[in-house]
Amino acid sequence: MNLPEVRGKLLLNEPLGPYTWFRVGGAADALFIPADADDLVDFLKALDPAVPVTVLGVGSNVIVRDGGVEGVVIRLAGRAWGQVTAEGETITAGAGALDAMVAKASAKAGIAGLEFFAGIPGTIGGALVMNAGCYGSETKDVLVSAKGVTQGGELRDYSVEDFGYSYRHNNYDEDVIWIEATFRGTPDDPAAVQARIDEITTRREQTQPIREKTGGSTFKNPPGHSSWKLVDEAGWRGKLHAVTGGGAKFSELHSNFMINPGEATAADIEGLGEAVRADVLAKTGVQLDWEIKRIGRPG
Repeated sequence: MNLPEVRGKLLLNEPLGPYTWFRVGGAADALFIPADADDLVDFLKALDPAVPVTVLGVGSNVIVRDGGVEGVVIRLAGRAWGQVTAEGETITAGAGALDAMVAKASAKAGIAGLEFFAGIPGTIGGALVMNAGCYGSETKDVLVSAKGVTQGGELRDYSVEDFGYSYRHNNYDEDVIWIEATFRGTPDDPAAVQARIDEITTRREQTQPIREKTGGSTFKNPPGHSSWKLVDEAGWRGKLHAVTGGGAKFSELHSNFMINPGEATAADIEGLGEAVRADVLAKTGVQLDWEIKRIGRPG
């Protein structure tokens, strides 16, 4: 695989487990961490279009399979990708900025409406892709516009209407690497905004296994149902899979969170999720769909 020259980091056969919250998975054929937007654009323009490209954020809601990822994995990490600025009622953030940092910046600027980002364990790039949300608010509610780079290296601007957002999904039909987003809230007292963020953070710490090796919410909520209730009522809360043994389980604290309590493989974790999906379907007739993204080749 011939790869273009870059100013950022280009690592060959780089293990991806350390870049994910589950701490599992094989290696990327190549991992590219661009120095800035120009570096990313130049790389994509020069890259052979036949080479597969996968984008990885902080790995908070992803399973990298044990066989690794073909082609180039692009990770937008570092200061160039994590900038967050406020102006008037808007917040502009790089795709690599943590969602929680956007919430923090909104409090400092006295902008209400973005507090929910404090409860989402990921980056703005991921939030754009999946219309991330929690506690009754979603990305689409506050997004104004975004900047992205096409697979061919073309910089483009997008409005929120271009995304065609629905629950945990966008209908945009082109592969785009998101590099920046602008959100709009409403003026409020900074202390009041911070108090709501503190409440969300406390609630999350009390109800989610955030200090475990986890992947966040495993399944989307089916219409009219809560995934955690379906998993719980099917008897999977805190239960080890009969096949994977101690390799993976659903959290006792929150039954829609899978955790890696020790030395699970990606196959253990994904296999547990598929077993639970099948069991819930058999017992209730309700189909659970994955919220966690699964990428790469089986081991």
